[in-house]
Amino acid sequence: MSFGPSSTACDSLVDGSVAPPWRVMIIDDEPEVHEVTRLVLGDFRFENRGLDFLHAYSAAEARDQLSNHSDVAVVLLDVVMESEQAGLELVHFIRRELDNPHIRIVLRTGQPGQAPEREVVARYDINDYKEKTELTSERLFTTLYATLRAYRDVVTIEASRRGLERVIESSAAVFSHPSIPGFGALVLDQLGGFLGSNVGALYCRVPKGEPAPGGPVVKAASGCYRDLINGPVFEQLPESAIKSVRKSLKKRHSVAGKDHYVLHLADDRQPESLLFVFDVERPGTLDHQLLEIFCANVSIAFKNLMLSQELNESQSEMLCLLAGVAETRSLETASHVKRVGELAAILADAYGLDGQETEMIRLAAPLHDIGKIGIPDAVLNKPGPHSDQETRTMRQHVRIGAEMLSSSSRPLFEMAARIASDHHENWDGSGYPRGIAGEEISLAGRIVALADVCDALGSRRCYKEPWPEERVKAYLQEKRGSKFDPKLVDLLMDRWSEVRELRNSLPD
Repeated sequence: MSFGPSSTACDSLVDGSVAPPWRVMIIDDEPEVHEVTRLVLGDFRFENRGLDFLHAYSAAEARDQLSNHSDVAVVLLDVVMESEQAGLELVHFIRRELDNPHIRIVLRTGQPGQAPEREVVARYDINDYKEKTELTSERLFTTLYATLRAYRDVVTIEASRRGLERVIESSAAVFSHPSIPGFGALVLDQLGGFLGSNVGALYCRVPKGEPAPGGPVVKAASGCYRDLINGPVFEQLPESAIKSVRKSLKKRHSVAGKDHYVLHLADDRQPESLLFVFDVERPGTLDHQLLEIFCANVSIAFKNLMLSQELNESQSEMLCLLAGVAETRSLETASHVKRVGELAAILADAYGLDGQETEMIRLAAPLHDIGKIGIPDAVLNKPGPHSDQETRTMRQHVRIGAEMLSSSSRPLFEMAARIASDHHENWDGSGYPRGIAGEEISLAGRIVALADVCDALGSRRCYKEPWPEERVKAYLQEKRGSKFDPKLVDLLMDRWSEVRELRNSLPD
């Protein structure tokens, strides 16, 4: 597992394995310089790691090797080789062409007058400048300690930066997920991109109370572990992995194994969750911290989703109760407004609206007749035909409802206001209150107009008995292109089985 350049260079290995040596390149046209340097530093160790030497005897040879070895930590570079500026030109190659800011560059020169120290340090991105005569064994050791320590710190910072970028990118995708369904799968996908495409993972929700004998049930999985979904996790994992899961549940924190990682997620309101990651090297300190940050973000995102879902459900219930008040005054049932909302959602989805717009219409549609609150009972519940004056009074519910709902700036209520205003407009312009036609009528208004009439015809009212299904279908087709948007009528007929199922599931 790696989040940045050479992360093993900045993380101590926690499983006792031997760390690779630091790679040092000696670039000098004098073979004896190579030999002496190698002999002097033969027993050098820094953070329990030795040295691995690369040798180049010209700037051209160094270019080839540096292009193929991005993990060089320190370069001991002679200034004068093929030319008086060969070493300095190589510094430019490393920093600019290879774009490598991590390598620590120590210039060594036997002719300091040709490359004055002050000028070289000021103009070139080097880390030290030494005359060969002053590089005694002790000074060479000191120089290498300082440069390797600086390299380690630079790599640590870069690994942290890249790791945090990945955490931010992955967390942003998790935070933008709109709903609970699919959340676990999304987290696993992001975790795969975060740790590497070959990583497999499982997501488990841990119910409160006594644990099941087989352990938590797998709710989502990625990679080659997808077949484990819906199975008990303890029946599908090796013993070492089961021990890590049990430890994570008992201690309520994440646990690193030799080839796996158990990420523990929990908050005060919801049951615990576990993310079980396979096929990874045991994380070093930095990787462990980054995973913990990712886990914390996932926990926050999940908690926000739960709060958002609770808020949406409360809002939906409130809207239906509010709409039910108007329907109750007109001696109609609350099931009617619920069916209108669900039927409107069916039509919106069939029309091709996205999930968010469809959900907005489903929630707003039940408020289409909220203006009936302002209509007198004698007119609202009159069993016979209305007089001209009563008709004008009854039609005022459109204006009343639109004005009530338009007082809010919330997008949901703004849509409900459009629906209240438009649901009695007709496709051919013969409707009210404005007499607009075709696509001048808002799509939400056209959808709810059809949904409302479709359900009302099949329902009992104070002035009529419910119509049989075939008569309702015949009427809607008859009014196709005059009262109703023809495309919506066609979509409704194609999904009539859903209309029937909806009425059966929400009877009066």
